[in-house]
Amino acid sequence: MVESIRQAIVAAVPDAIVHVATPDNTHFEAVVVSTTFEDMPLVRQHQVVMKALKTHFDESVHALQLKTLTPAGWEAVKDQYNA
Repeated sequence: MVESIRQAIVAAVPDAIVHVATPDNTHFEAVVVSTTFEDMPLVRQHQVVMKALKTHFDESVHALQLKTLTPAGWEAVKDQYNA
């Protein structure tokens, strides 16, 4: 399921670096880093990703904690993610 979610996000945001994790295969965490998000409001960033995951929510994903970042934003916080 993690790889399927990652692939769906990359299909919608081709230049994205995507990290997906789950403790139980129904609740997921995703960090999506992309230049696509530059000059895009946060709510629009999340809409782009969530639209790509609609089928997953219809079928098996219960919850998603989502963090979207530009490359500059990632550089500022990446130490928090042990990346």
